[in-house]
Amino acid sequence: MTDPLPDPAHDDPEIAARRRWMAVLARAARPDLEAALSRRDPAPRWRVLRAAEVGLAMVRGRAGGTGSPFNLGEMSVTRCAVALEGNGATRVGISYVAGRDKRRAELAAVFDALLQDPALRPQVTADVIDKLAALQARRRNGNAAATAATRVDFFTVAREVT
Repeated sequence: MTDPLPDPAHDDPEIAARRRWMAVLARAARPDLEAALSRRDPAPRWRVLRAAEVGLAMVRGRAGGTGSPFNLGEMSVTRCAVALEGNGATRVGISYVAGRDKRRAELAAVFDALLQDPALRPQVTADVIDKLAALQARRRNGNAAATAATRVDFFTVAREVT
């Protein structure tokens, strides 16, 4: 297999950081985002640039992870864009979240905008992103443990007949 085309963004730490926080925000549950927002002091004020809207996205898969791509089906996706004023600049936050929860998409976009402010990023990363990532990891591990508890190992014993 050949290497994919080089991605200049791959080595950019700013892009890598944003990819991480966008992934965490996209997987965050609405109550967790609401709680994180309620802890912000002062509470951020934002202007909606593109109201949250629901659409469909085609989900593609690959057999075995490496085979030819195929269309698996469609899923609901909600997107939103907001503008946040602060520190003499306007930050535009965006989000795409799975499902139809418009408020969740708006909150994720607000946190994206907050994280783009270099003065706020360390605090928001520690208070919001790191805590959400840890919570998501605990939930994944709990689900994996519950699934492993119901696992059945099947085996076949072959006997030699004489």
